[in-house]
Amino acid sequence: MAMGSEMADSKSITRSKKKLLSSRDWAGLLFSTPLLIGIFGFAIYPMIAALVMSFQQTANSLTGEWVGLKNYQYVLTDSMFWKSIFNTLYMGILSVILGVSLSFILATLIHNVPWLKWKNFFKGVYFLPNVVSLVAASILFTFLFSPGKEGLLNYAIGLIGIDPIGWFTNPTFSKFSIVLMTLWGMLGYNTIIFIAALSSVPRDLYEAAEVDGANWFKKWFYITVPYLRPIILFMVIMGAITAMKRFTDVWLIGGTAGNPAGSLMTAVLYIYRNAFLSSQMGIATAASYILFMIILVLTIALLFANKNSNLD
Repeated sequence: MAMGSEMADSKSITRSKKKLLSSRDWAGLLFSTPLLIGIFGFAIYPMIAALVMSFQQTANSLTGEWVGLKNYQYVLTDSMFWKSIFNTLYMGILSVILGVSLSFILATLIHNVPWLKWKNFFKGVYFLPNVVSLVAASILFTFLFSPGKEGLLNYAIGLIGIDPIGWFTNPTFSKFSIVLMTLWGMLGYNTIIFIAALSSVPRDLYEAAEVDGANWFKKWFYITVPYLRPIILFMVIMGAITAMKRFTDVWLIGGTAGNPAGSLMTAVLYIYRNAFLSSQMGIATAASYILFMIILVLTIALLFANKNSNLD
């Protein structure tokens, strides 16, 4: 009898394994259907349609003649595209390096503030720029970086005898001015993330280092920095991806031409010009997929460079 019951149980288990989806699974899929339809309609399908369009020559329409790889060849041989990539990388690398390093140092200082009220005060002050929209921030910095003596920054440097600088009108300073504006906006968000991460570092590590005679700098450099390396990598990757998609601020300040002298022409602004000003959707989608591959390679390179540096 016992053997018969065991065989019956094994048959029921086998029968249940053959049944891939239970009634609860079907109910879950039913409730997920609106979300899945939205993902397919607004994410997957546009990506596939854009990929197909990148092999077509379009003019004033969304359909055109099949031209194969000519759109990719045009983009890869267009000097304006590579100039936009250079500008994007220049502003992106400076923004990420300065933004992540300064926010990490700032978070360390705030984390070590002994008074809770002051700690919360500094958190709020530095996070406040993050709630300001990018459009409002661009308009604000247009006044702050006004090229004449009426600009606040030019007025400040004029007090020490420096002539007014065309922050957004001189190609020499325009990209770095965008970097400064970016730092003002991203510093608070990164700082809050790092403060939360600093709270997770075990106190035992610091106490053991103190027993060995380590000072505050050695504890920070040999314990805090290595322990938070995954968080730093995450911030660098997210910052790099965001920087490669820069559009709103340079469009508001430099227009569709990326003025002055194309120094603010970014990759996404190049795509925008071809798509909506020249009505060349095929070229624009080809440039979009080339930009996607650049971001993908950049992300993989960052992950590969960090693969051997994780803590055991």
